[in-house]
Amino acid sequence: MTDALKRLSDEGVAIWLDDLSRKRITSGNLGELMDEQHVVGVTTNPTIFQKAISAGDGYQQQVSDLAARRVSVEEAVRMITTADVRDAADILRPVHDATGGKDGRVSIEVDPRLAHNTQATVAEARQLAWLVDRPNTFIKIPATEAGLPAITETIGKGISVNVTLIFSLERYRAVMDAYMAGLEKAKSLGMDLSQIHSVASFFVSRVDTEFDKRLTALGTDEAKALKSKAALANARLAYQAYEEVIASDRWQALEKAGANQQRPLWASTGVKDPELPDTLYVTELVAPNTVNTMPEATLQAVGDHGEIKGDAVRGTYEEAQGVLDSIAELGISYDDVVKVLEDEGVQKFEDSWNDLLKSTEAELQRLAPKEA
Repeated sequence: MTDALKRLSDEGVAIWLDDLSRKRITSGNLGELMDEQHVVGVTTNPTIFQKAISAGDGYQQQVSDLAARRVSVEEAVRMITTADVRDAADILRPVHDATGGKDGRVSIEVDPRLAHNTQATVAEARQLAWLVDRPNTFIKIPATEAGLPAITETIGKGISVNVTLIFSLERYRAVMDAYMAGLEKAKSLGMDLSQIHSVASFFVSRVDTEFDKRLTALGTDEAKALKSKAALANARLAYQAYEEVIASDRWQALEKAGANQQRPLWASTGVKDPELPDTLYVTELVAPNTVNTMPEATLQAVGDHGEIKGDAVRGTYEEAQGVLDSIAELGISYDDVVKVLEDEGVQKFEDSWNDLLKSTEAELQRLAPKEA
């Protein structure tokens, strides 16, 4: 089961699990995935927590205690989610220590309802970092326009950040700029840059979903031939942008001061189209110094039948640009697609967060002590 995953890891791709639940922690499953499947990190998001807590496994005692204290539903959700992240961070701590903080990370996202509020996002990031209180935590901040200055401010305070919901190449370049600006701010304050880490989560499968919907609507042979090619092309061009930035004088100066590169992270790597190979967004995005965060089904698929053939990204840039140019020639707007994806991404996480609040409130009411 692990040969393909070991090869992937050996190629410089950090394998992270895109899932977390209390049952996964207490059963020892997370530790098993680390030992047997080369998992060296965990990402979470509001949808993951909503599913885990709604399933109920392992949460009743804590919810009962919170109900007895009559805490607000907002506080209850934060206490529950940060407890899971803290415990997962403790399990992954040996990896963090062995890699100098590069891996062994657990990500937790700011309240998605704050995605368009810079000041509130920074305040939430500081609060989450304080609540979890583990050095191997990433605070996830969405790459919205309001999120960009929040990334700079948060990095500038010495808090490590996982930038999420990146769909466009232009926005990705802005994210890398925001990271460097934050490091420059931290450096001016005398902080140790080697202690600050970041990844940039570039979403993959959702890009194909939206482009393919529009290509299918066109229905021409040219359109059909371009289906399921946009996401890989987009991600490969993102890696090209990353290579250009780390070769820049600005980055080189920061690296000499001890700064860590902001690794590209491939997110949303479970295929949405059942006709596609279930390992597509892993085997075709192998490149040095990247992260691939996978749902467990994708992780197991790669371990079972994934074919890792080495670097699948460098050397593909001209072909990748050709794919996006061909799609644009058909009248499909790249800018419109990525805007729709960002808006939908923020809305989906906000909807999941609201569902989580509702289900947690119902449990708090059910378990509240009866009045005498």
